[in-house]
Amino acid sequence: MAQFLFEADLHGLLKLDTPIPNAPPARWQRKAKESGPGPSPVGVSPMKPANRSHSSSKTPSKTPGKSGSKIQSTPTKAGGDRYIPNRSTMQMEMANFLLTKENDPAEDSPTKKEQQKAWAVNLNGFDVEEAKILRLSGKPQNAPEGYQNNLKVLYSQKMTPGSSRKNSRYIPSMPDRILDAPEIRNDYYLNLIDWSSQNFLAVALDNSVYLWNHTTGEIIQLLQMEHPDVYISSVSWIKEGNYLAVGTSSAEVQLWDIQQQKRLRNMTSHCARVGTLSWNSYILSSGARTGHIHHHDVRVAEHHVATLAGHTQEVCGLKWSLDGRYLASGGNDNLVNVWPCTQGGGGDFAPVQTFTQHQGAVKAVAWCPWQMNVLATGGGTSDRHIRIWNVCSGACLSTVDAHSQVCSILWSTNYKEFISGHGFAQNQLVIWKYPTMTKVAELQGHTARILNLTMSPDGTTVASAAADETLRLWRCFEMDPIKKKEKEKANSAKSSIIHQSIR
Repeated sequence: MAQFLFEADLHGLLKLDTPIPNAPPARWQRKAKESGPGPSPVGVSPMKPANRSHSSSKTPSKTPGKSGSKIQSTPTKAGGDRYIPNRSTMQMEMANFLLTKENDPAEDSPTKKEQQKAWAVNLNGFDVEEAKILRLSGKPQNAPEGYQNNLKVLYSQKMTPGSSRKNSRYIPSMPDRILDAPEIRNDYYLNLIDWSSQNFLAVALDNSVYLWNHTTGEIIQLLQMEHPDVYISSVSWIKEGNYLAVGTSSAEVQLWDIQQQKRLRNMTSHCARVGTLSWNSYILSSGARTGHIHHHDVRVAEHHVATLAGHTQEVCGLKWSLDGRYLASGGNDNLVNVWPCTQGGGGDFAPVQTFTQHQGAVKAVAWCPWQMNVLATGGGTSDRHIRIWNVCSGACLSTVDAHSQVCSILWSTNYKEFISGHGFAQNQLVIWKYPTMTKVAELQGHTARILNLTMSPDGTTVASAAADETLRLWRCFEMDPIKKKEKEKANSAKSSIIHQSIR
């Protein structure tokens, strides 16, 4: 019998169009009882069953018929469907007004518009003209002071300005080629390699000079000193690349023709070894251990045309500016002198600038190729600083601590950068951005200090000679193909203009 009663109750519960027995009264029934006595329409629902809101009744949470059943109630506050936004937060009246206002052809005067705007601000708290059709009520909260949105960069549509865009390029960390340099002298004050405009690399190995053709890979022994105790102390190519100047430990300056592979002349004017050489057209300047610099006119028999006496110790760095106006010299006396161009003749010559800030020997001297009056110098172990100078004003433009001996500096012709070679402890090459003086890259591989640097004629490759008896070629200034074509076009246009002017 109990089984039939249970089935009947279950049947009744499954019928949705009948009231639930033993259920709490509905909300409208409770309100009717509270309002006063009167006939209550029990069993009659105020709405159709299909539109009954489940939030206005309480449903059993357990199987009917069991004792101790707990009733779970839902929130009594009426709300919208969970899949439809709550329209009470939307300004539907304002949306209707804006939509109907668009069809109104009447044009108001400026005074009336200002008056309507003032009324709208006083009544609504905002300007009606600037209101959105669908707008959430309430103002957004202000972010706390100092708050940074991490997604601001991710979702920003603003393009990065060209000045702040990072201009990065690939710089190989390994050398393109490694060549043996046996018996190269480990002497900081010598200048033993140079690269010609005809793509020949001259290397002084003890008492011999070798030429390496970068295009074909051919190796030529140009000369060997007759006396075994005499060694090569410096080499330097003329701008055209067909003559090589060679300085020796016996105070000689020799001039060699590489096409004929023979010595053209032997110039003797110094009384100590010649550690550095630099060309300016037909004038060859040589720096000696005595601290003197001699100018040689290679066209005439009396080649010694001038003497510069501005150093008290060995001259180890010597470089003419690209326009031929100034000669920069660095010495073991920690001085940097800038000399004017001399047209020959006797007399005493004084430097136009003398820089005394370095605390060590200055071997690394290099002129900026795009700013003719800018000079870079580097000090030895006691100094370890790279300094940039304006030779016209004498001002030091910038200084950077390299944390190691500076052996050589080269400016890039393809980028606004320069490269420096160093000694202990990393024995590395460092590429610097100019004028920010920030490090672009470090090239490591040498196991002993770097002695000299020289650059290929196209400006893409740097050759480094080190005390570990190796030459390493670094393709660190490789040019972008598009920029390379533009540069070639510009050079061809210049050459065509020159030919037209000659004709």
